[in-house]
Amino acid sequence: MTDPITDMLNQIKNAEAVGKTEVLVPLSKIKNEIAMILSQQGFVGEVKKAAKGKEKLLKISLKYDNEVPAIAGFKRVSKPGQRIYEPVSGIKKVRGGYGISIISTSKGLMTNKDARYKKMGGEIICQVW
Repeated sequence: MTDPITDMLNQIKNAEAVGKTEVLVPLSKIKNEIAMILSQQGFVGEVKKAAKGKEKLLKISLKYDNEVPAIAGFKRVSKPGQRIYEPVSGIKKVRGGYGISIISTSKGLMTNKDARYKKMGGEIICQVW
């Protein structure tokens, strides 16, 4: 696994495709922060830390609206082989404002709306809609 963030997003998308209620992914600080942002923005339900033996996991509850997944799609923008940075003027809306970008700034991870409000640029991790 060379890109754990993409792996986490794919696990969420695949679990939603088969109608699962929750997904377990290996815990890391950045995946926890991304999952918390997705939860705050209404793309997933509750996010909890769990343990299975010695392995630490992140338990993410999935959200559905009339059996339709809350996450319609995602795009990984900045990859391990090619980092994408944008100044505040380069941060755009996602899908006409229906989606979000998750941006890594010097003040931590935040959405594109928060980054524009705080006038901060950074690395565009992914887009979710």
